[in-house]
Amino acid sequence: QVQLAESGGGLVQAGGSLRLSCAASGRTVSRYGTGWFRQAPGKEREFVAAISWTSDTTYLGNSVKGRFTISRDRAKNTVYLQMNSLKPEDSAVYYCAAIPLGTYYSGRYTSAAQYDYWGQGTQVTVSS
Repeated sequence: QVQLAESGGGLVQAGGSLRLSCAASGRTVSRYGTGWFRQAPGKEREFVAAISWTSDTTYLGNSVKGRFTISRDRAKNTVYLQMNSLKPEDSAVYYCAAIPLGTYYSGRYTSAAQYDYWGQGTQVTVSS
């Protein structure tokens, strides 16, 4: 069982920055990779970024490459999503989620259906 809690969302002007946090807890946290997804009203859930606790390799969705970075703090069991140069189209509810490591390393980290646990989400609104 893994519990996830996002924080750090809010309202920001276009061009600004926000850092989201995902605090993970549970006995099996290290057996999972962590992904960030976002969902805007009327749109499908979109892959944003992913990272594991055991590798420095990170993955980013095409729409956020060059602007967002994902990182982790093992001591705090927390994954961060640093979002820079924000655009109005980045407005959405952002979710972090946990995916089994085997599935993560098979390359299926972009698929929301592969994730077993989800946080409650945090709203990000970018004004123009």
